[in-house]
Amino acid sequence: MTQVKLDVIQDHFGAQLNDLFGIFFEDLNHAADGGLYAEMVQNRSFEFEPVDHEGYHEMYAWTINHSDQAVISTDQPLNSNNLHYLAVDSGEDGITMTNHGFNQGMFVQKDHTYLFSMFASVKEKSVVQVFLENSQHQQLSPTAVIAVNVPGWKRYQTTIKASQGNAEGRLVVKVLPDSHINLDMISLFPTDTFHHRENGVRRDLGEALAAMHPKFMRFPGGCLVHDGTLDPDDRGSMYRWKNTIGPIEKRPTRRNKWDYNQTLGLGYYEYFQLAEDLGAKPLPVLPGGYDPHHNRKVPIDQLQPWIDDALDLIEFANGDTDTKWGKKRAELGHPKPFGMEYLAIGNEEVGQAFFDRYPYFHKAIRERYPNIKLINTSGPFSSGGEFDRGWRSARENGSDFVDEHYYASPEWFLANVNRYDSYPTTGPKAFVGEYATKGNNWYNALTEACYMTGLERNADKVGLACYAPLFCNIGYPDWKPDLIYFNQTSVCKSVNYDVQKMFMKY
Repeated sequence: MTQVKLDVIQDHFGAQLNDLFGIFFEDLNHAADGGLYAEMVQNRSFEFEPVDHEGYHEMYAWTINHSDQAVISTDQPLNSNNLHYLAVDSGEDGITMTNHGFNQGMFVQKDHTYLFSMFASVKEKSVVQVFLENSQHQQLSPTAVIAVNVPGWKRYQTTIKASQGNAEGRLVVKVLPDSHINLDMISLFPTDTFHHRENGVRRDLGEALAAMHPKFMRFPGGCLVHDGTLDPDDRGSMYRWKNTIGPIEKRPTRRNKWDYNQTLGLGYYEYFQLAEDLGAKPLPVLPGGYDPHHNRKVPIDQLQPWIDDALDLIEFANGDTDTKWGKKRAELGHPKPFGMEYLAIGNEEVGQAFFDRYPYFHKAIRERYPNIKLINTSGPFSSGGEFDRGWRSARENGSDFVDEHYYASPEWFLANVNRYDSYPTTGPKAFVGEYATKGNNWYNALTEACYMTGLERNADKVGLACYAPLFCNIGYPDWKPDLIYFNQTSVCKSVNYDVQKMFMKY
């Protein structure tokens, strides 16, 4: 056998990797509601509508034994963003309401504690009983009793400790006889969230992310960012970050781009917190005033509120507590700045309309925050006219990065291992913001690993890269392949995940 000698050169290194490998979160495949966001109740505020999904209605995911005694009303709403509530006239028998959660049911773990909360209003004192049960109506916890005695809307809460475990749990809310009560925002949250954050994320999914050691976290999308109407108050609006912070009962519900309801319970404050808990730098993506899916365009002379959203977000993330949005961050519980370094404007935009608008964002942000690294976009293609237009815009404006997206066969990735060898070392760097081979097999993961060596080798030309999509709830798939699959009880990490973890950790 021929012997091969391998010489290891120890005094020569390539470019610094810096923040090269990170993760990208988008709320598709029920990655947030019913997934990373730890809320166990589905349709907690009775806001589901057919506009979100053709099978939805205000009582979706709820079962009521005397449905004629509980009706959806909008006469005296909790607030202007949360119009629907349940008006109950329990009669002489009382009523029982059951929420089934997501997937096959709620994952109730023995000896774990859950925080139950609701908003309620009454004319006279009413009593509500709360407990957990399985799909055969066997009780899984002691019964908690809540006395409601305030005529106006008030939040009530109690803790429930499970005495038994079950993978098909249900939340049961009983209104005792002769009660007239209004109910809204009925919630069940595990107290054992990732890093024990209130209104936080599922511990097991958070730990799966933490084990990767990502350098950055891109959020909240994706096509989610720019697909929608231009009115921030419209149910089908583009993703506007200011709608996603503050008390959860005041956050408006929204139609998700992927045809389901989006509560916005997992919002920008929670995203920044999660990035901090992961030791990852936050990388938010904001719309650029253009919806390429429906050719909706903000007139350029009306673009200022959209630019202000970007400037205000930087202040929210990094501003001192004596600034308007830095003070808001402190009021939410985080006086210390989040230290945001990156900001992307636009995502996969196709068409000249975006590139007519991008310079206005770029100029305003550069003037006020010159240290923020700005990310332009080159569309969902690895080459071609739109791709070239994105790079041309980035060079003309002086963008720091160009966001490249491509999903292709393993063979394409193997053939393009040297893709970035010929990229220039000056000017904008590439940000491979979404990429994956089309599969979760060993061969797919191996070819992605080969490709990632090319990213590492060209770290002076490729500054950032993240696989996409990140999560898929197996009960609600919209897109495949994905990095991490889960249901309510279990997490299944793909072989692609192991490759990403290896490159991030070592």
